[in-house]
Amino acid sequence: MSESSVGTVLSVNVGRQRSNPVPGRVDTGIHKASVAGPVNVRAPGLRGDGAGSGFVGDYIGDDKHHGGDHQAVYAFAREELDHWATELNREIPPGLFGENLTTSGYDVDAAVLGEIWRIGNLRLQVTGGRTPCATFAGVMGEPGWVKTFAQRGRTGAYLMVLEPGAVSAGAEIVVESRPDHGITVSQAFRAGTTERALLPQLSDLGPYLLPELRAKAEKAAGRSR
Repeated sequence: MSESSVGTVLSVNVGRQRSNPVPGRVDTGIHKASVAGPVNVRAPGLRGDGAGSGFVGDYIGDDKHHGGDHQAVYAFAREELDHWATELNREIPPGLFGENLTTSGYDVDAAVLGEIWRIGNLRLQVTGGRTPCATFAGVMGEPGWVKTFAQRGRTGAYLMVLEPGAVSAGAEIVVESRPDHGITVSQAFRAGTTERALLPQLSDLGPYLLPELRAKAEKAAGRSR
């Protein structure tokens, strides 16, 4: 495919260290807020050993389950936030879902695994969808939130950093390349959660696939590496 501009960065969001809304849990950086000016983004290193988030200044508390190279950046569409604002009858500001990039004009859940984005001089690769956790539920304060969010199947996209750079609100999102397999972020999330019969289809995807999802896919396909 040729390069194509697909949307824009509406907001860049960073979370500082705060107490977890769930008693007994480690501090969290899920409470993200829009920041003015460019934010530097780089590969954070392996989960548990590196910087956690790809965004400089963004805090990751539970680095056993969050952050690392395959979850360096989290993008969520403003259009999907608007769906939840209507559904829940409440305001959903950028960053409330814990996303680093609030996007506009592009359905990030329809992005194909392995798809490469360019935002200025920053290059990112789509790795999979977000699995909702108890901390997210605590932030939202909605009964049965984890199940409700998962059933919707539109979780936003995790991305890994291929080339570091800086990103600001208003930047254009360009898709440089898109694999031919056609498996989207939403399909991959459903394969790992609500529609596990889809898992074997993911077993031959590239090294960009989220490690936990790769392990599930290979097990479902009857092999391990």
